[in-house]
Amino acid sequence: VRIRNFLENTRKKKVDKEDEDEGSESNVAIKEQERLRKKVTNLIKKQKLPAVRQIVKGQDNTKPWGQDAKAKVGCHLIELLIRTAYIQPPADQLADTPPDIRPAFLHSFKTLVKENKKTGRRYGVIECDPLVRKGLERTARHMVIPYMPMLVPPVKWTGYDRGAYLFLPSYIMRTHGAKQQREAVKRTPTNQLEQVFEALDTLGYTKWRINKRVLNVVDRIWTSGGRLADMVDRNDVPFPEKPDTEDEALLRKWKWKVRSVKKGNRERHSQRCDIELKLAVARRMKDEEGFYYPHNLDFRGRAYPMHPYLNHLGSDLCRGVLEFAEGRPLGRSGLNWLKIHLANLFAGGVDKLSLEGRLAFTENHLDDIFDAADRPLEGKRWWLKAEDPFQCLAVCIDLTEALRSSSPETFVSHIPVHQDGSCNGLQHYAALGRDKLGAAAVNLVAGEKPADVYSGIAGRVLDIMRIDAQKDPSVFPDALLAKILVNQVDRKLVKQTVMTSVYGVTYIGARDQIKRRLKERGVITDERELFVASCYAAKTTLTALGEMFQAARAIMSWLGECAKIIASENQPVSWTTPLGLPVVQPYRALGRHLIMVKRQRTAFPPNFVHSLDGSHMMMTAIACKKAGLTFAGVHDSYWTHASDVDKMNKILREKFVELYEKPILENFLNDFEREIGGGIGKGIEVMFVCMVTGVVGSKLLPLFIYYRPILVQFVSGEGALFSSLHCSLTPLSTLLLLESFQQSFPALSFPPLPERGDFDLRDVLDSPYFFN
Repeated sequence: VRIRNFLENTRKKKVDKEDEDEGSESNVAIKEQERLRKKVTNLIKKQKLPAVRQIVKGQDNTKPWGQDAKAKVGCHLIELLIRTAYIQPPADQLADTPPDIRPAFLHSFKTLVKENKKTGRRYGVIECDPLVRKGLERTARHMVIPYMPMLVPPVKWTGYDRGAYLFLPSYIMRTHGAKQQREAVKRTPTNQLEQVFEALDTLGYTKWRINKRVLNVVDRIWTSGGRLADMVDRNDVPFPEKPDTEDEALLRKWKWKVRSVKKGNRERHSQRCDIELKLAVARRMKDEEGFYYPHNLDFRGRAYPMHPYLNHLGSDLCRGVLEFAEGRPLGRSGLNWLKIHLANLFAGGVDKLSLEGRLAFTENHLDDIFDAADRPLEGKRWWLKAEDPFQCLAVCIDLTEALRSSSPETFVSHIPVHQDGSCNGLQHYAALGRDKLGAAAVNLVAGEKPADVYSGIAGRVLDIMRIDAQKDPSVFPDALLAKILVNQVDRKLVKQTVMTSVYGVTYIGARDQIKRRLKERGVITDERELFVASCYAAKTTLTALGEMFQAARAIMSWLGECAKIIASENQPVSWTTPLGLPVVQPYRALGRHLIMVKRQRTAFPPNFVHSLDGSHMMMTAIACKKAGLTFAGVHDSYWTHASDVDKMNKILREKFVELYEKPILENFLNDFEREIGGGIGKGIEVMFVCMVTGVVGSKLLPLFIYYRPILVQFVSGEGALFSSLHCSLTPLSTLLLLESFQQSFPALSFPPLPERGDFDLRDVLDSPYFFN
């Protein structure tokens, strides 16, 4: 559209006689327009669109569309889609029968009722015909996917919308329409964001390639119907037959099962489409020498690849088919780390052994490893027992080739070896609170073997349930549930709840997490009994967490209280990360300028910790780049070549100590007081002018500018308050105005910082299992 407008506006115009003079201004302007027109035409012929875009953009006077215009155009496009898209008639349809014409998309209303709720909400939905869904599943591999991995290094970040992809729009932060966050980043001086830019460039410059041998195994499993290595079954679950009875209880049970099967099949469909998209990208990239993932940030400062489907943040399948394009010789330490890495991926308790124990595990299974590499699907299939089977297979292949080579230590490995934080959220809280007990529980101090916080919580849950199981069911109904669950409690049951507890998991969230784990085991088949058991298990797990991590709870509560105070003044909670990135929580009531107080309060502790783990990862990325290491990061999981793990381990510990030697909580408290003070100051000023003049709306601005100096005098105690006001206020109205200020904006005070312990941060430097 811009090119067309430009060409229309620069058509050759007639020159007036009075302007025939070569040197006249209008003649010069016309000639310049002609020159640009020819240049654009030639560039279009040569298909040099970026250069065309630059010229045309400079000549374009049209204003960008606002949100309102975009919404209207979007609605109209949806309307056109519904009106014009139809299902193709079946090929076997007889010529003399009426055509079976069905719309591909239907607009309808659905009432959604949440679990445990009697009433629901009515939503307008656009549904596609089942035949369209079926077709999408088959054709997902042929879809055009935007923001593919790049075949050349990404453009370095230099501003809010300058960096990453060459031609596609790229923004340093995913703000999802949150204007305050977007403006905060745009306003931030470029030099303040230099470390953020450098970290994102480091992550984006890591070169990847497809592991063809693993991809071949994935393709074989998928072609034969899935079902192996956590891949979804390509067939739907058949519906249960309706019982031939009028018994209401049996019919109700059948309806529950039908609903469950429908839900399961919808989930399977979604998973199948997801796998097809991942494999589509892998197949397109498998013959490339290497490719890159440009990165940007979420609003909290966590880094993500901009390509959404096949990346190292994804599932085991994604990670299994990806490897570093650049290989490095293993060396003695690298060979050991590759063996340890295999034990970590196998998991099942092996990853909780000491490093020596993990080495021994791998060496005791060399026959299984060689068999997996030689005959992945025809052999013993030992690798399928691993928690991360495809990654385990990739390491089996790499390790087999290394050990069979003439010199294993000089074997060039492409496998990324991970070092993962040990319940990383709790590690950040322990460092913030200098909590000795918490630090020991999450491996901030050295130990003979890694402390396992999940097993610790599971043990405490088991103790509570054993006591409950002994109680009289007529007095304590949960006793029956305790008896059922006592043999189901293990670290896997509570792991997700413990992990998310520091990120503000609610009782509802904990219940749903535990319900999923119990459902996977199939011990409780009745849906109602499964729900009740999940409620009891969630309540018990949260009790155990509260007992074991009091210091973390204290800091979480303090952060929540601070957020509540700020949000109560209709201000969003905002802070600056240790790397200089501004963060503004985006939670507002839809379509209104009101802050959602509860959402601001509950979301702040997890968002705050995420901003800190993002800072730690970016600090580590920059330091690894300076040390000459290849680095990739997934929040609290840092990756490098096996030969460089020892160097990376040293760097990430030093950066963690460097991060927490700063007075983080004190700095944030100062930020809060400054932000909220500024916000209240503006509120008082506007309120003052409104009350004095009785004017609101667009006419307020010039009056506000006029009266502001008087208010400043009043606040600073200089001059007479109303000496130059162009209105008359009685002493009574003056008194009411001042009283209103005092009532509306009382002096804010934040709760004191939580007490901190005497944990020595530098102990982290000597802790082998801090990240391991």
